[in-house]
Amino acid sequence: MLPRLAGRLFGLGALLAAGTAGAVTAPMLVVDVDSGKVIYSQGATDPWYPASITKLMTTYVALDMVRQGRASMDQLLTISEAAAAEPPSKMGFKPGTQLTLDNALKIIMVKSANDVAWAIGENLGGSIDGFAAQMNDTAQRLGMRDSHWYNPNGLPDARQWTSARDMAVLARALLRDFPENRELFSISAIQFGRAVMPNHNGLLGRYAGVDGMKTGFICAGGFNVVATANRNGRRIITVVMGQPSARERDLKAADLFDYGYGQSGFSFGGQTLADLPTSSIAAPPDMRPYICDKRRPMPTDADSSAVTAGAAAGGNADNANAQLMAAGAPPSSALAFATMNSAALRNRALPPRAPLQPVLVWTGRDPAESAIAATDEAAPAKAAKAAPRVKLAKPAPHRPAPSRSIAATGATVPQPKLLARQKASAPAAASAFASTGPATAVIAEPKDQKGHKAAARPAVKPAAKPAGKPAQKAEAKDGAKDGAKDVAKSAAKSAAKTQKTAAKSSAHKKDD
Repeated sequence: MLPRLAGRLFGLGALLAAGTAGAVTAPMLVVDVDSGKVIYSQGATDPWYPASITKLMTTYVALDMVRQGRASMDQLLTISEAAAAEPPSKMGFKPGTQLTLDNALKIIMVKSANDVAWAIGENLGGSIDGFAAQMNDTAQRLGMRDSHWYNPNGLPDARQWTSARDMAVLARALLRDFPENRELFSISAIQFGRAVMPNHNGLLGRYAGVDGMKTGFICAGGFNVVATANRNGRRIITVVMGQPSARERDLKAADLFDYGYGQSGFSFGGQTLADLPTSSIAAPPDMRPYICDKRRPMPTDADSSAVTAGAAAGGNADNANAQLMAAGAPPSSALAFATMNSAALRNRALPPRAPLQPVLVWTGRDPAESAIAATDEAAPAKAAKAAPRVKLAKPAPHRPAPSRSIAATGATVPQPKLLARQKASAPAAASAFASTGPATAVIAEPKDQKGHKAAARPAVKPAAKPAGKPAQKAEAKDGAKDGAKDVAKSAAKSAAKTQKTAAKSSAHKKDD
């Protein structure tokens, strides 16, 4: 089977390479964890930009420092201004925020937060350069011969690359050296406050047996994943790099797992990770023209529509994929989708994800301290939001004091905002509503032509007519006055009619 598999791989790869310039092989690798034997390999030692799978290296260095007593899981890390300035994916913590190393590792494994990974490097290494030096020393000790590290989060750096083989070596080392921390790589989601953030690893909870590791994406490297699965006590590592979408990455990794578990322990020969030949490629390819085409939406690590968006561009999407990956399909039907054949993948999907089981994370030493810090941060924000309303309710600077006549009646001059509320809630004829308490005059303050408030009017108007005239009529609504006029007119007409009838009756009596 292996000779025939190799023949098909290299045969189709040669045809594609001959027909297209600059054809690239997407690295793929399947390894048995216990024995270290290679089950399937394609471009496994070619240099590649790791993206966020770099955080597996960051995690190994951190756990190794804890094992040596140079760090502790409950020690506090401080977010610096440089860490806070790192681009997404990130938590968005403000400079000065502190969190434990334990929470920081959970966050970078699930949320893949670049700001938190940067903080781990600064706090544990003294500086990013110091931590990168530890990453490189550790990689050499583990036998990762193709890797060069310059930052702890995997953001683009033309000098930082690795290989599928090296990432499989690292994954085996994490499982072997830190068995008590294996659950760190299988957390389905984290919860920070009310926010629940699912793991970017789309295989967790969707492919039977998958129990960890890490994904990553940058335009230059495409979509990468290092994944582990355990079936009946047999654990396999699958590494997939350079895929055009998270969906294709996950489907191909699932197919590679199917292929790996379909092989017996003795059918894949004796080649180990150490036996894989060194690549002839000097530097990683730049996948940006294929992965982040300006004509299509920018893909993300949780993207599941990149294939559909690419298909909308017509046949060019499949042609670009074929040019991108000069690799053929192995004879296994399960592995037929491990190539860059988007047409074959278009109608496939993994099962729905199992319900998330979020793990709580927090800032500070414990959740109570995190809640206090959140309250302290929220208070200034609420005050800032309330400030404009307080400013609008501030009295005018040139308002005169109430007159003595107003003071004598016990009347008050309300604030403009309160007055506006009362005007909006009560109709003009407020006297139409029964009073439930002692009457208190509420007097509007008129303004002069310059906009300043004039002197307040007295609560009771002086007599408008000279002595000897009837007393002033009680105040009433404009509508009530109109109604009274109508009633008066009606009464006058009725009286006139009565008088006319009486006159007629008297005339008749005289005639009789």
